Amino acid sequence: MTPNDVRKLALALPEAEEQAHFDKPSFRVRGKIFATLWEKEKRAVLKLSLEEQDAFVKMQPEVFAVTPWGHQGWTSVELARVDRALFGKLLVEAWRRIAPKRVVAAWDAAHPRAPAK
Repeated sequence: MTPNDVRKLALALPEAEEQAHFDKPSFRVRGKIFATLWEKEKRAVLKLSLEEQDAFVKMQPEVFAVTPWGHQGWTSVELARVDRALFGKLLVEAWRRIAPKRVVAAWDAAHPRAPAK
């Protein structure tokens, strides 16, 4: 994954916009941040659930790390080490936490999820 890959994926989500946040790009829906991009460091920070954060940090500590705002689910992701498909799924989940319910419902209608096994 590259910073440009992150930008492209994030901005493809409905109502997503890029805005500066402490001199870093952030991706927002209606002013609420779901991801930030640390281009020089080649990492992204996503708003995960605390359960996701805990599981991924334990399973892949070389890829995922808790940030100083980790108590809110903010999780650092090393772009050079993360699986692209997994990152895409987590980015969508971060967006889903922030986006309005009707926007998420429209996304879900257009992108049905695979049934759980």
